[in-house]
Amino acid sequence: PYYSTARLWDDGIIDPLDTRQVLALGLSAAANAPVPETTFGIFRM
Repeated sequence: PYYSTARLWDDGIIDPLDTRQVLALGLSAAANAPVPETTFGIFRM
């Protein structure tokens, strides 16, 4: 499991004991991040 992490192909491995704390930190950061004002219209694909 450390092969890709050792080559920096991902952001690392989270210890299963720390999973809840890491998820809580990420969700808190995402929920409290400011939403920048957009100056463009709607993108159509």
